[in-house]
Amino acid sequence: MPDIAIALPASMCVKHWLMTHEQDGELAPPPVLAEGAARGSHDLLRSVPQSGNPGGSESVTTVLVAFGANVLVAVAKSVAAVVTGSASIVAEAAHSWADAGNEVFLLIANRRSRRPPDLAHPFGYGREAYVWSLFAAVGLFVAGAAVSVTHGVQELIRPEPASDFVVGYVVLAVSFVLEGVSFLQSVRQAKPEAESLQRDLIEHVLASSDPTLRGVFAEDSAALTGLLIATAGLAAHQLTGSSVPDAIGSILVGVLLAVVAIVLINRNRRFLIGQEADPRVRAATLQALLDAPEVARVTYLRLEFVGPHLVSVVGDVDLTGDDTESHLAVRLRALEARITASPAVAGAVLSLSAPDEPTLIV
Repeated sequence: MPDIAIALPASMCVKHWLMTHEQDGELAPPPVLAEGAARGSHDLLRSVPQSGNPGGSESVTTVLVAFGANVLVAVAKSVAAVVTGSASIVAEAAHSWADAGNEVFLLIANRRSRRPPDLAHPFGYGREAYVWSLFAAVGLFVAGAAVSVTHGVQELIRPEPASDFVVGYVVLAVSFVLEGVSFLQSVRQAKPEAESLQRDLIEHVLASSDPTLRGVFAEDSAALTGLLIATAGLAAHQLTGSSVPDAIGSILVGVLLAVVAIVLINRNRRFLIGQEADPRVRAATLQALLDAPEVARVTYLRLEFVGPHLVSVVGDVDLTGDDTESHLAVRLRALEARITASPAVAGAVLSLSAPDEPTLIV
């Protein structure tokens, strides 16, 4: 993830901490301030490593791998569903086609959210990632969950025997391998980030501000679990001669997809309405501002995500000295510019504190 360090001359004590961490606890314990760390803002920006993926190329690779795997799997499952007549495999085919369509939404999300800021959108288009990812989650619910449950219920009402079980097993096994490749790619992207933050992998994926990573990881996890359910349903159908276990397998796959879709919808909803950065990140940023020689005190501060790994900063500060209003405005604009110099800050808006406003304390 790119940093959200604030480029202030006297804020070096948090630069290595803030550079890789975002909301919902995505942070590690702050390091000790190194001697001589307080330098100019330009030196700070040159020294900040890009530990994440500012351009989103890793997320694009993850989505493309998932799309390729899902298309191949969807075709194979569709053929197997026709040959075997298994309700579970029909549900899995619907699942894979829904996933393949959702990857298109995720690709659009990644592309449109990276457009640069303009006059109409000074903080950029980062939140478009959550809009298109929300569409993908809704598609998973409708095209995956609803179809699977409906077909399973129909199979219970009008059972039909399945055949050619070997074909079904082979397709499910191949599908597991292909889905596993896609899943491993999403793990490869998420695991280093989670380890650097000393967090559990699943917890990290749920908390991340990157909706494409979360979407692919969740869909692939559901796909692998769904394949196990479908295999069990198909085997029970073969052993008992009854289509009831197969139909129940289809319904269970649908319920699984519905749960995953609801989780993804809720996460994207939270980022769309305004997800504030973790309180510990906010506290570290507040300390960075207070360490700036031109800032006497801070009375308001909000860090809100406006895109994947991208925050906006809004605050009220009391500047040192007794400058005239025009000089204070110039100093505020200069402070905003230094904050925005961080590659993970979409924009900063600072105002002057009123004398009677309470001072924020770290």
